[in-house]
Formats: sequence, structure tokens, C-alpha cells
Amino acid sequence: MSLKGQITEDMKSAMKAGEKDRLKVVRLIRAAIKQIEIDTREELDDAAVLAVLTKMVKQRRDSVEQFEKGDREDLAAIERAEIVVINDYLPEQLSPEELAALVDEAIQTTGAAGIRDMGKVMGQIKAKASGRADMGAVSATVKERLNAL
Repeated sequence: MSLKGQITEDMKSAMKAGEKDRLKVVRLIRAAIKQIEIDTREELDDAAVLAVLTKMVKQRRDSVEQFEKGDREDLAAIERAEIVVINDYLPEQLSPEELAALVDEAIQTTGAAGIRDMGKVMGQIKAKASGRADMGAVSATVKERLNAL
């Protein structure tokens, strides 16, 4: 079953079970996917749906940070709960050790010699880690490793 199909099925089961909070988030996910499909006039595949989900998680993490700065813990808690539901559809995240190994492998494969080669390294990592790692953290790790060369 495709990821979109799974999201639709989860929406139906959340309706039947009366899980209002989960239903709200699943509907938000479906609306975001539908909006992009309308804008681009093409059906999204699983990779594109993962990109939408990743973007949604990033937006919510930014919101949590802003709400915490503004002493709005109540709103931050709502955003954290939404992140948990969205993460159910994302693949398992890479551990820091797996991420470091992936970065080292990409540096060796591309023959990167310094920070100038960051684009080549990031391009190779993005293909393997898309949806499984925060690309901001990946970028910081790559930069750190390349500066150490």
C-alpha cells in the first residue's frame, strides 16, 4: 500500500475509534499533500509524500522553539503531539553513529578534500538519508568533518 493510501486508511480508523487529536493531524497531512498535488497538477509518489511530511515536522519543530521562547508551553505541547503523529509515517531516523558512518562513506566516495566539496558530499547523502535524517544536522556533521580534513 502506498503511503498516501496508508494515511487515508489511518484517517478512517481514527474516525471510527473517535481519536479526535490524531484525526486532526492526519487530516492536516492529507490537506498538505492534496494542496501540493493541486499546485503541481500531478499525483505525488511516496518520495514526494515523505518530503511533505519532513517539511511538516520541520515547521512544527520551529513552532515549538518559538512557542517555548514566548512562554507558551500549552501551544508547544500541541505541536509536539502533532510531530509524534507525523513521525509515525516517516521511516526510522538514522542514529548519530549511522549518520557519521554515512558522512564518512560519502566523503571517501566523492574524494572530498575540503569544505569546497560540501555540495558533492551533501548530494550523495541526500539520496540515501532523505526522510531519515534532519538535513540541517547532516549539513553540520559534513561541515565539521570536511573542516577536519
